[in-house]
Amino acid sequence: MKTLKHWSLHQQLEHHVELTVDGQHTLCLYVLEENLFRVLLKRQGQLALDRTWSIAPQQDVPWEGRARDDLSGFSLPAWQLAQEGDTLTIATRQLRITVHQPLWLEWSYRDEAGEWQPLANDRPTSAYLANAHGDGVAHYLSRRKDERFYGLGEKAGDLQRTGKRYEMRNLDAMGYNAVSTDPLYKHIPFTITQRSDISYGLFYDNLSSCWLDLGNEIDNYHTAYRRWQAEAGDIDYYLFTGKQVLDVTKAFVRLTGKTLFGPKWSLGYSGSTMHYTDAPDAQNQLMNFIRLCEQHAIPCDSFQLSSGYTSINGKRYVFNWNYDKVPQPKVMSQSFHDAGLKLAANIKPCLLQDHPRYGEVAERGLFIRDSQTDAPERSSFWDDEGSHLDFTNPQTVAWWQEGVTTQLLEMGIDSTWNDNNEYEVWDGEARCYGFGREIAIKHIRPVMPLLMMRASLEAQQRFAPQKRPYLISRSGCAGMQRYVQTWSGDNRTNWDTLRYNIRMGLGMSLSGLFNVGHDVGGFSGDKPEPELFVRWVQNGVMHPRFTIHSWNDDQTVNEAWMYPAVTPAIRSAIELRYRLLPYLYTLLWQAHADDEPMLRPTFLDHQHDAQTFAECDDFLLGRDLLVASVVEPGARQREVWLPDNQAGWYDFYSHQWFAGGQWVTLDAPLEKLPLLVRAGAGLPLSERISHVDAQKDDRRELQLFPLKGTGSTRGLLFEDDGESWGYKQGDALWLEWEMTCSANSINLDINARGNYRPAWKALKLSLPVGEKRKLLVNGVEGTEWRF
Repeated sequence: MKTLKHWSLHQQLEHHVELTVDGQHTLCLYVLEENLFRVLLKRQGQLALDRTWSIAPQQDVPWEGRARDDLSGFSLPAWQLAQEGDTLTIATRQLRITVHQPLWLEWSYRDEAGEWQPLANDRPTSAYLANAHGDGVAHYLSRRKDERFYGLGEKAGDLQRTGKRYEMRNLDAMGYNAVSTDPLYKHIPFTITQRSDISYGLFYDNLSSCWLDLGNEIDNYHTAYRRWQAEAGDIDYYLFTGKQVLDVTKAFVRLTGKTLFGPKWSLGYSGSTMHYTDAPDAQNQLMNFIRLCEQHAIPCDSFQLSSGYTSINGKRYVFNWNYDKVPQPKVMSQSFHDAGLKLAANIKPCLLQDHPRYGEVAERGLFIRDSQTDAPERSSFWDDEGSHLDFTNPQTVAWWQEGVTTQLLEMGIDSTWNDNNEYEVWDGEARCYGFGREIAIKHIRPVMPLLMMRASLEAQQRFAPQKRPYLISRSGCAGMQRYVQTWSGDNRTNWDTLRYNIRMGLGMSLSGLFNVGHDVGGFSGDKPEPELFVRWVQNGVMHPRFTIHSWNDDQTVNEAWMYPAVTPAIRSAIELRYRLLPYLYTLLWQAHADDEPMLRPTFLDHQHDAQTFAECDDFLLGRDLLVASVVEPGARQREVWLPDNQAGWYDFYSHQWFAGGQWVTLDAPLEKLPLLVRAGAGLPLSERISHVDAQKDDRRELQLFPLKGTGSTRGLLFEDDGESWGYKQGDALWLEWEMTCSANSINLDINARGNYRPAWKALKLSLPVGEKRKLLVNGVEGTEWRF
């Protein structure tokens, strides 16, 4: 690639500056927010792709994509431009770019004292590169020793990415090694750089396959650097600051779109396995799951149909029911509904070459087309070849939505499971319709799963407009949180996967994917042995998505009751999740409304505590619940670092109080998941229920964990009917509380907003065992609150 070197000021426009580079290229520097700038390179004055599907401030992206020159949704503040000698400076009140000759950028931020401080800078030698006669671009920044790197979404290995190289090239990575496999399923070229004084985010809005080197590579001819390189597309990146890592994550979500607020039942246990739908008597096996849940008293809210229901001779054919296996889909669906369970069905965006409807779809031109002919592109898919649907064609979207509606929703299926949508189309020049302006697939491969899930979501919305949709997708790109819940794909059964899937979930959460989980028990490999299975379930119930799923090599099935000796421990863990559903649902609301991550590395709320940056197996569920999953065989104790929060932590079970900023050793018998609660918190709890039902969920408790000393803390409980859009008109309950602690009393002030009234009429209030101070509720001594 050729280095871009010399620049001159071309023009100053209202919201950006244009530089001419090497007499032929245009470098655009945009001022979007006080602390958010954008850098865009137009090679030969042109863009390889003139639209995006990831940038969505304040509103969703048009189906055909958002024009890259569209600045709507940004505040577009005032800024100053100054040129002196060989430098050009652009500054807002918070952020400043200095452009140097030869071309490299230097970034500064204004500290609390009003002084400019160094933030980041391009590598002074060869910062921007582009192939002179083809695809390929790269960007190099200098790397400081005091920087830590996070982000990149779903990645194997440690949560901190420093010193490693990663690739973004969506693959069907079944049975991956959770320590080392790369790439995986998702495309999120977003990094967070953390320093003691400042943090900043860097997002490359390029949808081609790319690499990010965060210190793995060194070169004697250059100072220490980091690199982003893409095989095609444009250099188009957004840089934004935040005092804390949390600020950067929330800013990234504001940039790429809000988290979908799904129904409450999506937080319940969801059963799944390939085994049931692969069986010749699939309908009987599936309906037997209902009986087994009741027999073993396992709470459950949904079941996910694997693709075996569409099979012919072992192959999968989307929207094709195998009526030999499932002779009565509507009867089966009704049986699940009668038991209080929802159904999701697996769908895939590729039609095998012998799919019953392949010819029809090909004739209508709904597939991605070969680069050299008008024939459908052919790729490997499920032990055969097939053609991928082109979701940049509105007719394809309509065909898909008709299939979702008639073959799933009208059959009683409640939700779509958008799977195998990595779009492994390796002919980069294969042609996509592009909503009327043709695009090569190399530029938009991760967009295809994004449009697929959006098509599914809109079909569900049209079919049941009064209900909030829930759906999942395995693959996608930045912005997928607007449409789906996701998970870490087809993991492998072993203790390493349990441990490193925790980090994988936290990496996704830092990167804007808050509603995530993992296949509990492991999808591939042999069945988990009893101890591993118990520990995996205990960890899984503390994630937003909780699904036990498997396609075991030894033909066994991961089921909650698979080991009678430990079924009580499994049941206890799932019951704990259901008790915590009011807390989880409030977290889901806050993820949607306030861009708050549900899963949080311990440093996210305790950056002043250096120990929280050490790699560990602990995480926070919300701000208040510290989860110390047991991830080693034979362990019956768990050493936990308690983040220094100035208030301390309570053991969830015994209510013993511990000061923060210390190591503690907790008992962890097999039937127990170590949990701690932040002092000053209040955990909303339900009674034991078998599935989510707003009308039957008639008991609520707020378990208080007051400060040991004096001070005030606040919290929220969110309630609604669990499935409608009523909250938009105020038909929800926002129960805000403030707990003020003194030497002699604990005063809880509660304020209820909203029109919704839940089935419970009284909020039971409880204090830790041994707490001697009297409890006042809105100034009156008592142990409950009523409307």
